[in-house]
Formats: sequence, C-alpha cells, structure tokens
Amino acid sequence: MVRQFAANCRRSRVHRYTFSMLKGGPTSHIYFSQRLRLHYVDWGNHDAPPLLLVHGGRDHCRNWDWVANALKSDYHIIAPDLRGHGDSQWLVGGAYTTLDYVYDIAQLLRQTGLDEVTVVGHSMGGSVSLAYTGLYPHSVRKLVSIEGMGASPLGDDSTPGHERLHEWVNSLRDLSGRTPRRYPSLEEAFHRMQRANPHLSEEQARHLTIHGSNQNEDGTYSWKFDNYMRAWSPIGISPRQTVGLYRRITCPVLLLHGVESWASDPKEDGRLDHFQDARSIGIENAGHWVHHDQLERFLEILTGFLAEPSDGGVSSGA
Repeated sequence: MVRQFAANCRRSRVHRYTFSMLKGGPTSHIYFSQRLRLHYVDWGNHDAPPLLLVHGGRDHCRNWDWVANALKSDYHIIAPDLRGHGDSQWLVGGAYTTLDYVYDIAQLLRQTGLDEVTVVGHSMGGSVSLAYTGLYPHSVRKLVSIEGMGASPLGDDSTPGHERLHEWVNSLRDLSGRTPRRYPSLEEAFHRMQRANPHLSEEQARHLTIHGSNQNEDGTYSWKFDNYMRAWSPIGISPRQTVGLYRRITCPVLLLHGVESWASDPKEDGRLDHFQDARSIGIENAGHWVHHDQLERFLEILTGFLAEPSDGGVSSGA
C-alpha cells in the first residue's frame, strides 16, 4: 500500500511530500452511528491515556497528523472523520447538526470503550467537543477548543426564527444545484489549498490535499466533504442551552484563538465566565487554523496545559 501510494504521488507530481508520517502512521477503522458508516484513525499506544482529536468543518481527521505525531508516545490518540467529511459516509436526508455530531462522538467513545478522555477540537469540532463535554462532564478529563465558540457572543439571537429557516431552505436548494468542483490534477487541488490557507507550509498543504481529496472516475479530483454540510441547520442547541452545557463542564478548559482570525476572544466578550475552570489564550501570527499556522507554539501551550495536575471531569451530573 505504501509503495502504491508513493507511486501515485510521483505520477501526480506530489513526490516532494514528506513520507515520514506515513511510517508508523495511524490505522483506519469503521464504526456505525445512526446507520451511517463512519471512519476514524487510531494511532496505537493503547495502554496510554486516551486523547480524542476532532476536526473542523470541511476538514478531515488527517489534519491532526502533526499534532498526533508529537503526542502519540504519551497518549492513545483517535481522530474521527465527522459525518459528511473525510472517509465517513455522507448524510442522505435530514441535516448536519451539532446534536448529531455529538451523538457520533458519544457512539465512537462508547464503541471503542474509551473513558476519561482528553479532547481537542477545532472550529466546528471545537463546538461539538464543548457540547459533548457539557453533556457528559464525567467522561472528559481536559478539554481544548480551538475557535470552537464562533465569532460573536452567545445570546445574539436577533434574527427571527422564520428568517433563519428560510435561509436554510434556500441554502439547501442552492446546494442541490451545485456540482462539487473538479480539479484536473492533484497539483491543482494543492495550489487551491495553498491559496485558501496562506499560513500553510508546502508540506502541510500537500499532506492535507492528499488526504482531503478523492479521484473521480474521469481522473479529476474533488474534496471529500459533502457540500450539504455548508447549510447549517437552524434547529438544534439554542444559545441558552449552549450556555447551560458550558456551565456543566467540570474539567479544566483551554480556549485558543488566532489573533489574526475572525473569531472573538471569549475573555473579552464575557463568554469565559460561563465556565467553571477555563482560560483563553490568543496566539500571535495565527489565523483560524492555529494548530497549523503556529504548530510549535500550539504544541508548547497544549503540552503545558495537559501536564498540569487535574482531578479530571468527574461530576455528579450525567
């Protein structure tokens, strides 16, 4: 498999990709949630404390590879492809919601038998991780959310419900007529990745492109994620319920954001006060993808936080 992968990369001019992470990399696994066939990778070291890495929207589990490589000697790391992303099945009918993603995470941890996990989530994955931890506070020892609280303070619910529903319906109709973009080569997809994420190194962009795209029958390439996940359902966890979940979190929480990102600092807008034990840190020279833009700084902050003594997320609430 490794030889064939390398040969395919050479044919598509991606031979400069670094294969160091391929050696001793993760194994792929399948689990089921709401009858969907979902994928996750496992980095081994099963006797170590469990660490769950949850990617963001339009991303995939292999975006964590640099983080996983740095931590795999100390943790048993698993990273899922959320429904509609990566190598997980797309939803047919219904909608992509935080509630469904939370259920998928709950099923993954239940089926793998992992408990008292440390969770790191990015963007949409950070939002899902916060909600999961609020729902099951006893099962999470520490939580890191990278820009998982969005751009604006909670409680700003000025748009009438019927207008949000109309926007969602119209978005779905627009997406139904949208054909996933096809790139003539993997190299073209790589260049698109670079343009969309200027902080990425060439190695990072190639790695994310290889693992984030599929080759179509006609030889072109398209991104793996389902375009329908762009239409975020207006029905789900309300701002008031979200605050309630935050208040149920008992474990230490680290909220990270890139100083150059659009995401707001929860310390400045008051949302940090919703937590029992949380801190907020902004990382300089980083945008939305903090763990890519400033990997060494991110790992320094993350490992320091994980090394701090903690009683875990034990709670009487479940």
